[in-house]
Amino acid sequence: MATKTAAAPVRMPDPRTTPTIDQVGIEERVARIKTRSIKKETKVQGMKLALSMIDLTTLEGADTDHKVQQLCYKAMHLHDSLPGLPTVAAVCVYPSLVKVAKKALGESGVKVASVSTAFPSGQAPRKVKLDDTRFAVNEGADEIDMVISRGKFHNGEYTYVFDEIAAIKEACGDARLKVILETGELGTYDKVRLASDIAIAAGADFIKTSTGKINPAATMEVTLVMLHAIRDHYLRTGKMIAMKPAGGIRKSKEALHYLMMVKEELGPEWLDNHWFRFGASSLANDILMQLQKEADGHYQSADYFSLD
Repeated sequence: MATKTAAAPVRMPDPRTTPTIDQVGIEERVARIKTRSIKKETKVQGMKLALSMIDLTTLEGADTDHKVQQLCYKAMHLHDSLPGLPTVAAVCVYPSLVKVAKKALGESGVKVASVSTAFPSGQAPRKVKLDDTRFAVNEGADEIDMVISRGKFHNGEYTYVFDEIAAIKEACGDARLKVILETGELGTYDKVRLASDIAIAAGADFIKTSTGKINPAATMEVTLVMLHAIRDHYLRTGKMIAMKPAGGIRKSKEALHYLMMVKEELGPEWLDNHWFRFGASSLANDILMQLQKEADGHYQSADYFSLD
């Protein structure tokens, strides 16, 4: 199976040919997955895999150098509570704090991601969005999380959305681009599918559900629709696109159901943090609690683990 990220931007998808989503079928499929039980050994392996896929995030106006440094320390030292654990995939911060995170993470292998394009609203001129992106990349960001111009999308200005994503992708240089659709605002699964197709065609390396700033954020149903867009693109082109559900995923059981869905819809090749991420900082603590329980039969208090 191919192992390269999305190619250079191609043509804008025709909205008239976007597949219509079977809402009942999507919801029934997810309901079946949620009934699955997982045996102990597989559960432990799955939780460790999910931990390695988390992007720890701090995106508040009150963020400081010290707060980012603490988050980076947590990202690198999860195994302090239980030996043999992986690090998380990335730490995500605002562009102005990328350099702080880059220095703190050093040679740990944990990526530095940065939000861009006037996150979370996306309401800024394109020049500002491009400057925002270039600044984050020049500061050392390995990954850029951009938000689409949702107002333009709601107005039906799909070509504008496509062109903007393509321009941001070019500004990323070697950094990977995650395109946030803010699915909780899109209204229907059909629009989620259209937004996914536009982002993929415009050069997204990842498609991502949410900013985490509105509700609803990630759901398994919306993620399944997006996985189908990724699958169809792969079947047409042989190119793999990554996926990131973000916001509201707090429990390890839920994360395991996501991983089941990814494996069954896309294949085991996607069960790697190069191709799948969770934007769910609080999930890390629940996984740590569950792994501790599996190791010694006792739950630690939630206060035992650091808050983000």
